[in-house]
Amino acid sequence: MLDLLARAFACQRIDLALTPPDPALALAHDPALCLRHQCLPWRDRDGTIWIATAAPDDFPRALAALFPLGLPPGLQARPVVASRDAIQRALADLHRAPLTQRMVTRTATALSARTHPGRALGSMIAILLSCLLALWVAGPLNLPDLLTSLAIGAVAVASQLKVSAALRHLTRPDDLIPPPLPEDPPMVSILVPLYRETRIASALLKRLERLDYPGDRLDILLVLEESDDLTASAIHSARLPPWVRTVTVPEGRPRTKPRAMNYALDFALGEIIGVYDAEDAPDPDQIRKVVARFAAAPPRVACLQGALDYYNTYENWITRCFAIEYNTWFRLIMPGMAKLGFPVPLGGTTIFFRRAALEQVGAWDAHNVTEDADLGMRLARFGYRTEVIDTTTREEASARPVQWMRQRSRWLKGYLMTYMVHMRRPLALLRDLGPWQFLGFQAHFLTAILHFTLAPMLWLLWLVVFGVDLPLLHMDTAPAMRRLALALLGFEVLTILLGAIATRRATHRALWPWLPTLHLYWPMGCIAMWKALIELIAAPYYWDKTPHGHSLPDAPPDPPDQPP
Repeated sequence: MLDLLARAFACQRIDLALTPPDPALALAHDPALCLRHQCLPWRDRDGTIWIATAAPDDFPRALAALFPLGLPPGLQARPVVASRDAIQRALADLHRAPLTQRMVTRTATALSARTHPGRALGSMIAILLSCLLALWVAGPLNLPDLLTSLAIGAVAVASQLKVSAALRHLTRPDDLIPPPLPEDPPMVSILVPLYRETRIASALLKRLERLDYPGDRLDILLVLEESDDLTASAIHSARLPPWVRTVTVPEGRPRTKPRAMNYALDFALGEIIGVYDAEDAPDPDQIRKVVARFAAAPPRVACLQGALDYYNTYENWITRCFAIEYNTWFRLIMPGMAKLGFPVPLGGTTIFFRRAALEQVGAWDAHNVTEDADLGMRLARFGYRTEVIDTTTREEASARPVQWMRQRSRWLKGYLMTYMVHMRRPLALLRDLGPWQFLGFQAHFLTAILHFTLAPMLWLLWLVVFGVDLPLLHMDTAPAMRRLALALLGFEVLTILLGAIATRRATHRALWPWLPTLHLYWPMGCIAMWKALIELIAAPYYWDKTPHGHSLPDAPPDPPDQPP
């Protein structure tokens, strides 16, 4: 193939392993530009700069990018052909230090969690607890009543947000006629971060091969960690399609998914950047829908989020509840929030970006363990919009209580990080988002944090409703008990109703009998929140990885969703 390319453009073909580039020449140029244009300044001889390229048809643009002010007087530039993988390996070796530094600093310092070390967070929490203790001792304010009121208020605001989002989504249905695919579809790059995924590697490749998109316009990068020899061995022993390749992330800290994706982003070739997780099984036509929507949408729409569902929904009680939760969020609340004009906290997978917008906002924060939600807020702060599109990716639900709580604690720790980072300068956040989006930010993040943190106060209220006299609470009068009973019952009914609406498709109605049991599901989230608070102080950047591959092989594909 390279020989044909070299003959077509009247170029010499070289092997970079046998004739490596001149380090001084190669290091003089921005590695990100070289990676983008698949080129590498190779040798400088007799007034000619020879540039190795994997895309000789792009050579004029590559030359303009490398020398924006033009070539120095007396010099000329000519191409030689080398393989793309060889060029990328050479650039990765030569520019290891700057590329390693770049992946942890892409996000601006003012918008990154890297400036919030655990000791400072611990001090802030200690001050808050001291203030609450002082209020309790000083009186007349009763601390349990205060916390209970905060818990009720958080649930009430969250419920109002959910109802408003659900009504907006249900009353403004999406256009069911998908826009056509452009005649010349763009290159789409998909980043698939992998770490200790030996059990799922073969299944992953089979799922990716189901994607219905032109292979010459698809660029899938399996992102491996340098120290993860087992996953690398499993991947390299498999037969990769020509549109699937690997990128190895240099060892470093913090070892997080966003850090790995930041590194891989420079190696991606696409105008559209997507993210899949290791266990994902996307709809075959998903990429076509994404490309068609981006082509029809205004430039301000910088991100498209697909719905997530599970292929092991009926494994046990936890996976059933998890499926109800995910359907409520991705098929009802999230699209409704987007239609309300609120900033959307993204899911960690099945997200697609216009590359220019993603790079403008600083890509992913390598120090935030819920990088998806944070990125959704930064997109909004830069004036971009996120849409939720009608396409589904199935993944593996956490089926064990400890595993579920570990995963949820990472998400909640990231929510805490995201809230603290963006509220570092509240007036700047208000200016960037505007009053309406600022309100949506507070309504979503602050209520989620307070709800899970103060959930034990709501449990005590249930005891009061059922006649248990609690001396620390002063809400045990008859009128107060009636109001509490109605409020708590109303919250539970709302949760069940939203879950029923979200799972009304024929493929999910079998979940309806399990809707009332969600009341027993959410307490695990409270345990996860307190684990997150402890980790926020002791290990803020620790990535509590979720193991995959316990529910393989795939269940048979669900039949197409039927209208309710």
